[in-house]
Amino acid sequence: MKLATWNVNSLSVRLPQVLAWLADNPVDAIGLQELKLVDEKFPFDALQAAGYHAASFGQKTYNGVALLSRSPLRDVVRNIPGHEDAQARVIAATLDTPEGPLRLVNCYFVNGQAPGSDKFAYKMLWLGALHRWLKEEMAAHPRLVLVGDFNVAPEDRDSFDPVGLKDTIHHTVEERTHFQALLGLGLTDAFRLFEQPEKSFSWWDYRMLGFQKNRGLRIDHILVSDALRARVSACSIDRQPRKNPQPSDHAPVVVTLG
Repeated sequence: MKLATWNVNSLSVRLPQVLAWLADNPVDAIGLQELKLVDEKFPFDALQAAGYHAASFGQKTYNGVALLSRSPLRDVVRNIPGHEDAQARVIAATLDTPEGPLRLVNCYFVNGQAPGSDKFAYKMLWLGALHRWLKEEMAAHPRLVLVGDFNVAPEDRDSFDPVGLKDTIHHTVEERTHFQALLGLGLTDAFRLFEQPEKSFSWWDYRMLGFQKNRGLRIDHILVSDALRARVSACSIDRQPRKNPQPSDHAPVVVTLG
């Protein structure tokens, strides 16, 4: 079973690329972030024609998340229950697999802009709410996978310039502590279960030849629960879509279970 995550940075712009990628990489399910469109404009028909059920949680201009799956999605939850939030950042659903139900949680984590800003304070509150809710979700769903654009580079090796960017957004102690707290719930960073090439990143700035110079960050992650950890057989970043004309600034991350 293959699961993926991809911040597409506008699904209306990137839909042809998403469809082409799914045709070449027929994953069982994928979480998309930064849809930047409302649910009424979500391309359900095009994705159904490609063989995918879909659940979306859109928002005009900003944010927005969706789940696509070869099998039907049930028990869909949008945003963090009990946490009031005007921004569309979380969607979760259960997939019925031959090995049993699998809970897939897809998040577009808050960027946070800069330490000390109002947006950073919002990020801290959001991360706290996510942690509390995921603890409940994992108790109810032992087979759980958390995917998304986390907007956190967990370690220095996840940044092209860990010294120059120390204590800046994505690199702060506070953000990394929250990431470690998610692992403390019983989740594992699937990418780090394997030897990976140095300077493996999932996001590159459009500016200053960021991709061409590999000035990137690894901020897109797939975390698996303890019940699934032994089943993880591969996890990789697919850089190819970042080479497309008009690409997203993020690349897909794919995990193989079993």
